[in-house]
Amino acid sequence: MKIQIPADVAWILEKMREAGYEAYAVGGCVRDALLGKEPNDWDITTSAKPEETKTIFPKTIDTGIQHGTVTVMKNHVGYEITTYRIDGTYADGRHPDSVEFTSDLKEDLRRRDFTINAMAYSEETGVVDEFGGMEDLDRHVIRCVGNAMERFTEDALRILRAVRFSAQLGFEIEEETYKALSVIAPNLKHVSAERIQVELTKTLLSAHPERVMLVEKTGMTPFISKTFGRIFEEESNFTGTGHGGNTAVSGKSVVRSLYARLERAAALPQEKAVRWAALLAELEDKTAVQILREMKLDNDTIRSVKTLVGHFTDRFDWDTDSVSQAEHKNMAESKEREYLARKFMSEISPELLDRLFLLIHTLDPDRGKMVDDAAALVDKIRKRGDCVSLKTMAVTGQDLIQKGVKPGPELGRILAEMFEKVLRDPAENEKEKLLRMLGDETAE
Repeated sequence: MKIQIPADVAWILEKMREAGYEAYAVGGCVRDALLGKEPNDWDITTSAKPEETKTIFPKTIDTGIQHGTVTVMKNHVGYEITTYRIDGTYADGRHPDSVEFTSDLKEDLRRRDFTINAMAYSEETGVVDEFGGMEDLDRHVIRCVGNAMERFTEDALRILRAVRFSAQLGFEIEEETYKALSVIAPNLKHVSAERIQVELTKTLLSAHPERVMLVEKTGMTPFISKTFGRIFEEESNFTGTGHGGNTAVSGKSVVRSLYARLERAAALPQEKAVRWAALLAELEDKTAVQILREMKLDNDTIRSVKTLVGHFTDRFDWDTDSVSQAEHKNMAESKEREYLARKFMSEISPELLDRLFLLIHTLDPDRGKMVDDAAALVDKIRKRGDCVSLKTMAVTGQDLIQKGVKPGPELGRILAEMFEKVLRDPAENEKEKLLRMLGDETAE
């Protein structure tokens, strides 16, 4: 079978062969190409030792030379070239204690995690498939190379990679490989929170985010983070019909089940904050934040998820029933429902508000009409150009300072009162009108 490889990759392979060495594209790029997908990057494996590779190309970087990896730069793109190797023991359950270079391509492929990632390709040989990777691609199966227990014992991160590939490719996890997930789950203690988070995020961003449930089903949850298990507390009775396929949830209605919610999440944008919010939607926002912090998510994502989760159960009943009697009296001349909508809009970014509406509409269709009504009102306010942010208020802090207000709490209080006035009545968003609040002597 012929694979179309990029010109620069073909050039690298040709240069290495001209120098007398074997060289192949290897791993995920071969897998993706066989699946008809565009590989994100192209890795190369070779019989050449690192120092020999460096003599062939004018510009190289020693990215992992102790493990046989040299990066070759071509047209401002880096291509990792790794010498055929045999890994030694894995004392830490993550990294080989030593590596031994070999001249045998098959030995190099043997050390890899899954059969679908253990194929090599060159134009001269076609696909080199020593462990049945092409057959597993056809069968849509994730299967370890050789003994699953050995592969997972070497590197515990591989058990999460099995879940991730199952989700990304829509493949089932082969039976022996699946059984080994539960046995090796405690070894996740050897894996950093950051690496675990990356695999879980990729799973959530996939076409099958519901397969993140496999971490609970296989007993990985206690080893993910201290609080991660809270997500599944009311979902612990689910059973599966396959090793990575459809999972039926018992104990809750299908509409409200976490599994069903995550199936719907596949229709959401492939954005980190949105997909994590889908997983954490029915938790308290403080619990969601604790989980994300344990998982070492970035602060921007944590803030966004906190907002999405915190408002996921909102009813958006922007009417006078939710306004106190005193407020209702002061608002007699304004449109109460629009004021409440503007107030809400002032507390959340436009992009995040749109994502919130989409999140609720997608995950909880029963509230679709409510969300549609709220979104329609928000759209009306946006098109009209009502001020819903201090940034677009006609008066700034600098204007108040020029009028004699000293910087500090008093200035902040005055700005807040002006902004509240504008939120209640957008027609008040004029500089002259707002400055009158300081008194006639300061009005322009």
